[in-house]
Amino acid sequence: MKVRDSGMPDEEMWTGFFDPVKVLEVIGLGRGVQDLVEFGCGYGTFTMAAAGIASGTVHALDIEAEMVDVVRQKCGEAGITNVQATVRDFVTEGCGLADNSMDAALLFNILHHDEPVVLMKEALRVLNPNGMLAVIHWNYDPTTPRGPAMEIRPRPEQCIEWGHEAGFHFNEHNRYDLPPYHYGLLFRKPFN
Repeated sequence: MKVRDSGMPDEEMWTGFFDPVKVLEVIGLGRGVQDLVEFGCGYGTFTMAAAGIASGTVHALDIEAEMVDVVRQKCGEAGITNVQATVRDFVTEGCGLADNSMDAALLFNILHHDEPVVLMKEALRVLNPNGMLAVIHWNYDPTTPRGPAMEIRPRPEQCIEWGHEAGFHFNEHNRYDLPPYHYGLLFRKPFN
């Protein structure tokens, strides 16, 4: 099931919105992360950056075979061997990873989905205790050059509420401004 209002701009425009290495650094994903899952890898904008910090495997999932092919090609050209890019409908089928098997999960520009709590619960399931869920999304601002329609674009407070409902802990210190168009949130899976 595709996420509603999920059309991707061309890659050049898309990559101009982010400095992926800096975003991951600001959010707090750094060295020490072994295995990571990315829900909706798109062009691999964050996949490539995550591969540079993960000492294990980056599981890059997307429903679009074309996007997965792009990620595989980029990884091959860059000599990146720790990315496993997979075509997967993780919304209806789950991500296919074992319980408590990941150190981090990425839900980037995807929580405008019809059932955001379902996605967050799937991330919670696969994360190790104290594992990190990183969320970024478009600012709730109609002047952004892209992003989902305002009526389905989540505010940070909504994402925090969904995170609590899914079972995550959130500390207000883990809320980030990611100029020019995004915000970021870092959640933790409880130990118990």
